[in-house]
Amino acid sequence: MGTSGWRYPPWRATFYPKGLAQRRELEHLSRRVSSIEINGSFYSLQRPENYRSWAAETPDGFVFAVKGGRFITHLKQLRDVQVPLANFFASGVLALGQKLGPVLWQLPPRMRFDAGRVGEFLSLLPRTTAAAVELAAGHDERLDGRAHLETDADRPLRHAVEPRHESFRDPAFAELLRAHGVALVVADSAGTWPRFDELTTDFCYARLHGDSELYTSGYTPEALDEWAARVRGWRADHDVFVYFDNDAKVHAPYDAIALMERVEDDVVAGSGRSGQR
Repeated sequence: MGTSGWRYPPWRATFYPKGLAQRRELEHLSRRVSSIEINGSFYSLQRPENYRSWAAETPDGFVFAVKGGRFITHLKQLRDVQVPLANFFASGVLALGQKLGPVLWQLPPRMRFDAGRVGEFLSLLPRTTAAAVELAAGHDERLDGRAHLETDADRPLRHAVEPRHESFRDPAFAELLRAHGVALVVADSAGTWPRFDELTTDFCYARLHGDSELYTSGYTPEALDEWAARVRGWRADHDVFVYFDNDAKVHAPYDAIALMERVEDDVVAGSGRSGQR
């Protein structure tokens, strides 16, 4: 559990201690939460040295989710994306090593469900880090001299898709996700976009964008209690990843910590399975 991103000016001298150097913000947050979504990768291709630095600044056992590039999801809308996918995975994602968690593919609100297009995209996604290296080798000239084309170990690679159009409620979409072992994101967006609660693989990925107002409102204690109950139910037989994206008014880190405390308290008070997931 954690936040979507960590570099937000309003967090400085509020959540982040006054005087904390910007270069130490990830170090600080990663000691309070157990995972963070890297969202800079959505806006542009990052560099291997960035990913290596982020891995080095976080504690053992920490996990990053990585947001797939908007060039793939928003500009190309999943069409003809084999080379852009190769560029994304060659940009340094695999340099996170054992701290690499799921890859998030957030779709634009205007994009409607098309079974053929979605199915073709899902078939291109690498399911292991070794397969990601093989795909990344097909990068174009933009990555020449800066590509990361190795993995320290061959590990499973997970993917999650966050649709934002009601047409994705088609049962055929969930069937495609199940067939490819991809998670359907549970997104709480204060009613802005449709919410999908169906679990389609062995892990659950939730994004909490705001309780009553998109990106700006915090979650009340009662709402956090409800989300803790959902997480408790999911984690009985799923790995669970939860990220707060209500960053505008500095609610995200506090809500993430509060939810973590509730879930940890549930585990300690219950069956004593703390640390299993």
